[in-house]
Amino acid sequence: MTDDQIHQTDWLQRGRDVLDIEAEGIRAVRDRLGPSFEAALALLAGCRGRVVVTGLGKSGLVGRKLAATFSSTGSPAFFLHPVEGAHGDMGSLKADDVVIAISNSGETDELNAILPSLRAIGTPIIALTGRADSSLGRGADIVLDCGVPREACPLGLAPTASTTAVLALGDALAVCLIDWKSFTENDFLRYHPGGSLGQRLRLRVAELMHTEGIPVVNEEAVCEEAVLALDKGGFGAVALTDGGGRLTGILTDGDVRRAVLRGTYGPRVGVTHIMTRNPRFARQTQSVAELIDIMEQKAITVLPITDDDHRLVGLVHLHDLLGKGGVTFAG
Repeated sequence: MTDDQIHQTDWLQRGRDVLDIEAEGIRAVRDRLGPSFEAALALLAGCRGRVVVTGLGKSGLVGRKLAATFSSTGSPAFFLHPVEGAHGDMGSLKADDVVIAISNSGETDELNAILPSLRAIGTPIIALTGRADSSLGRGADIVLDCGVPREACPLGLAPTASTTAVLALGDALAVCLIDWKSFTENDFLRYHPGGSLGQRLRLRVAELMHTEGIPVVNEEAVCEEAVLALDKGGFGAVALTDGGGRLTGILTDGDVRRAVLRGTYGPRVGVTHIMTRNPRFARQTQSVAELIDIMEQKAITVLPITDDDHRLVGLVHLHDLLGKGGVTFAG
């Protein structure tokens, strides 16, 4: 666009045009709502586990917001990055969870790659996609059509109207669940103590960490013992300690997978050969905000909690901080 064209453009009208296109997309999705929406709502309302939202790129960013909205309105939820899922984080999922998978094209390779694993776990899948006949659509239990007539981007390339439509449809599910579950103002206040994000993030780890039944084995254990503890623990990780209860390592689903691929795993092999030594840890006096920063920056989902003598006193999972515990992010 030349300088003359830039100066002659009615930018106010251009902005209105973009908003019209976005509104057009939402109206198109609204007009197509049908039995599949009610089926998805019933599935989410009956979920005994957590709502697991996954997607890549812009869809992933929308997914993070939707997971936060579900969590803050009474439906425990977390975001699963599909690439991290393919590298060990699938160990956090259970059959009683419900997955919401987001992809406008339905052909996102990284997302579709984890569908067989979701099937093996037995987790039902709700697809939010613009193509019901896509690989994602065919692999899902329920498909919600989020297709829009056009993107607001003049090149038709940048996700604009499509991501807005997905966001709006996700909000529709969350708001309907508020009514379905009779979620009250008092419930909302319980999920938002103090009325501000800053106050919530000042909570101490000791208030949220797991201390009972946490997966932990002695560092002298063999792989078979550690993997059994990992499988039963539900954290996707097991802590390793010495004879004095001091933290010496951690073993994750990803560590086991990598050991198998390298050929170093064996049931009677000492767990020290495949564990991660000197793992990152936190103190129970640290704030939730500090832990979220550490876990997001280092792309880890489980942190051991130790006392001043480095003895293991608990475990914290990122999903607890963002959804299941007393801290949730609201929009």
